[in-house]
Amino acid sequence: MAITDINEYAHLTDADVEALGAELDTLRREIEADRGMRDVKYLRRTILAHRALEVTGRVALLGSRSRPLWLLGTGALALSKIIENMELGHNVMHGQWDWMNDPEVHSTTWEWDMVCASPHWKHSHNYIHHKYTNVLDMDHDVGYKTLRVTRDDPWQPKLLLQPLTNVVLAALFEWGIGLHDLDLKDVISGAKPKEIARPQLKLFARKVGKQIVKDYVLFPALSGPNFTHTLTANLTANLIRNLWAYVVIFCGHFPDGAEKFTADILENETQGQWYLRQMLGTANFDAGPAMAFLSGNLCYQIEHHLYPDLPSNRYAEIAVRVRALCDKYDLPYTTGPLAVQYFQTLRTINKLSLPDRFLRATSDDAPETASEKRFAGMPRATGLKAAIRELRARRRRR
Repeated sequence: MAITDINEYAHLTDADVEALGAELDTLRREIEADRGMRDVKYLRRTILAHRALEVTGRVALLGSRSRPLWLLGTGALALSKIIENMELGHNVMHGQWDWMNDPEVHSTTWEWDMVCASPHWKHSHNYIHHKYTNVLDMDHDVGYKTLRVTRDDPWQPKLLLQPLTNVVLAALFEWGIGLHDLDLKDVISGAKPKEIARPQLKLFARKVGKQIVKDYVLFPALSGPNFTHTLTANLTANLIRNLWAYVVIFCGHFPDGAEKFTADILENETQGQWYLRQMLGTANFDAGPAMAFLSGNLCYQIEHHLYPDLPSNRYAEIAVRVRALCDKYDLPYTTGPLAVQYFQTLRTINKLSLPDRFLRATSDDAPETASEKRFAGMPRATGLKAAIRELRARRRRR
């Protein structure tokens, strides 16, 4: 059901894939050689914007009994948290700014403003997700262990609640990410050794305690008689940040065209095939400069997965080159308006909550699930984009 032979699926020869990999390697070297002061200025301006918005929000909330000040404070604080979470925390901890050798913005020292402890995120995300992107039973970000987003996962009755689970996960996204690396089921069952589980749980508890005290005790207390108003403002700001992060991440991984792979794909995987897996397994969404900034430039999820440790402000220019390579090798470049990408994601989540007997498309040729078998009987010489167009034309003719 998932892709077992990536070259076959992509309609590329071994030589094609290695040539693609070589061109992407060259692009990486060019960007690395060009990093410099304009990138540093971008980062410093981002940090300044984050801090200015946070100060504005905290000061405004001192008078949060006033409705206008509550709205101003909540909005400024929510924007500050979004910038810190998406463009700073996520990208700094990927090592995008390690080349500066500045301990303030180094992947080993940054701790972000959410309940997830940075070491846990760097393991589950930087290592597991980015190394094993969309590989079934290896990349735990495929559905985040709670959602069925591919038919490769067998249906269970509890999945009937998946639409509700999705809403809860969106609202509590930072908590879902915080718990992601802990594997609580394994901790409870005893499958995870205590000597590993205990330090992780203690670190998570300490981080949760700090976040709760900061947002729901300290800053509300500083506002004196406005304690309750500031408390609700902080809750609202965190909710807005959670919902936005959820939308951005889900639209980069679960729209139509973000393919899944079996573990067989990893056997003797070359660098070129790893690149190809990132290109086929992720999706972008269309964004102007402001939305790109607020998404941490993860509107360029394809480029981020190709080069997770290159500065995010370079993804827009990298995207031009990557799109040209997709055209050259007749590969799809999966992107679209944010609303469309999220609609496709939501449709998949709701649809796959139902038993397979209610699904119409085949398990090898569905919007959310595809394999190389979808092209059975078609000429191998055709490129992937052309082959997909031909499949769609055949469906229309039926």
